[in-house]
Amino acid sequence: MPETQNPSRLPAVLPFWLSIALIPLAWVAASMGGWALLVLPAVTWYLFSILDLITGLNLENADPQTDDNELFWYKTVTVIWAPLQLMTIYGLLFYVTRTDHLAAWEEWALFAGVGVISGTIGINFSHELMHQKPKLERWMADILLASVLYSHFRSEHLLVHHRYVATPKDPVTARYGEGFWRFFPRVLRECYTSAFRAEKAMLARKNLPWTHRSNPFWRYWAMQALFLTVAIWVGGLWGLFLFVTQAVWAFFQLEVVNYIEHYGLTRRHLGDGKYEHVKPRHSWNSAQKASNWLLINLQRHSDHHYKPDRRFPLLQNYDQAEAPQLPYGYPLMTMAALSPRIWRKIMNPRVQNWRAQYYPDITDWTPYKNATNPMPR
Repeated sequence: MPETQNPSRLPAVLPFWLSIALIPLAWVAASMGGWALLVLPAVTWYLFSILDLITGLNLENADPQTDDNELFWYKTVTVIWAPLQLMTIYGLLFYVTRTDHLAAWEEWALFAGVGVISGTIGINFSHELMHQKPKLERWMADILLASVLYSHFRSEHLLVHHRYVATPKDPVTARYGEGFWRFFPRVLRECYTSAFRAEKAMLARKNLPWTHRSNPFWRYWAMQALFLTVAIWVGGLWGLFLFVTQAVWAFFQLEVVNYIEHYGLTRRHLGDGKYEHVKPRHSWNSAQKASNWLLINLQRHSDHHYKPDRRFPLLQNYDQAEAPQLPYGYPLMTMAALSPRIWRKIMNPRVQNWRAQYYPDITDWTPYKNATNPMPR
C-alpha cells in the first residue's frame, strides 16, 4: 500500500468540506419548493455517483503515523457539523411553519431531504467523532445522534458491532441472502435491545444496576426528549412531525449503509463461541474518490474495523488481495440495495468468490447463518 499522500496539504483537505455546501442547498429547496425539493437526494445519491465515474479511484494512502496536530482542518469539519445541523433543522422548522408558499407534502419532502443530509453526513460524522478520545468530539457525536433520535447507535456500535462484526452475534452484519427490507426491521428491533443489554452488562460487571446514573441511556433519553420538545416549541405538533420525518430518513440512510458494509462476510468460527480476530477481509472496501470525499473515507471500512480509532484522513486503502472490493461507491450501492433482486445479482457472486478466496476449506456455511443475541438479558 503506497503512502504518497500528504494529508496536511490544502488540496487534500478541501474536498472533505464539500458536505457544507448541502446546507445552503437545503435553504434553496425550502425557498423554492417544487422540483427544488429533489436537489438534496439528487446531490447525495446521484451527483456523487456520477462524480465517482469521473474522478475514479483513490488508491493512495496517507502516512498513518501523521501527527494529530496536522489534522486540524479535518477534525474541524466534523466538530462544527453538529451546531450547523441543529441550526439547519430548527431554522427550517421555524421557516416552514411561518410561511405559506409550501404545501404540506412539500414540507414533508423538504424534511425527508434534510434527513438525507443528517443521515448521510450527520450520522457519518458522529461515527467518526464517537471513536475519538476528546470529550468535545464525543459530545458532538451524542448531539448528532440525539438530533435523529438514534442515540443508542453509539453504544451498539462501540460495544456490540465492533466486537462481534462479521459473526452471527452482530445484528448489523447482513446475512448472506438477506434482503434489505428484511434486514431493516430486524436491526431496528435488535440493535436497540442489544445496545441496552451491552450497557447493562457493563454496569453489572461493576455491581451496579442498569438504573445507575452512569448508564448513558439516561443521557440519550434526556437529549432526545429535549430535541423533541424544542421541535414542538418551534413548530407545534406539525413541527414535531417534520422533525421525526427527518430523523426516520436519517437512520434509514444509516441502516442502508450498515447493510452493504459487511453483507455476507463472516469470521471463521473457532469453536466455543469464539471467532478469529477482525481483519480487513471482513468489511467491504471501496476506493471511489468522490464518494469518499462526501463520506469522509467511510468506504475505507476495512481499515476502520482493523484500526477503529484511526482518524478518517489516515484510513488506509486495501486491494483485492487483502479486502473484498465493492464494484461501485456507497451512493450507487445503497440504491442497488433497495432492490433485493438487483443486489443479489451484484453481490452474491462476489460473496461466493470471497469465500473461495479466503476460506476455501469451509464447505458448510450453515452455522454462520442465524443470529444469536450476544448480550445477557
